[in-house]
Amino acid sequence: MAKAAKKAAKKAAPKKAAKKAAPKKAAPKKAAPKKAAKKAVPKKAAPKKKSARKPNAAFMKPLTPSAVLADVIGNKAVPRTEIIKKIWDYIKKNKLQDQKNKRMINADAKLKALFAGKAQISMFDLAKIVGKNVS
Repeated sequence: MAKAAKKAAKKAAPKKAAKKAAPKKAAPKKAAPKKAAKKAVPKKAAPKKKSARKPNAAFMKPLTPSAVLADVIGNKAVPRTEIIKKIWDYIKKNKLQDQKNKRMINADAKLKALFAGKAQISMFDLAKIVGKNVS
């Protein structure tokens, strides 16, 4: 019973209340520092005029189309940019762009051979297909 009495005595003894921290007072705001007087700065020399843009030689390099691609755009060697332009002219002329989703291109007989037998491709795949069909 001695143990039980000690436990009861411990539980009955109230704990000291923890002191709450006193609320901090807001520090008074300091006055904004005065701006220093601006120093006289010597004027810079006039900027150089930009030279005319030089075309990227890699884009202008004529590429020979494969036989399948030549059926669509012709067999003359032309730059990659011109190849894409001619393919889009062919697509628009034959109304092969999907009406609901303009990002998709429907293939006709010529384009189906170019698109590796697919009936429809995304316009974003066009550059990949051109890359495989030029040299």
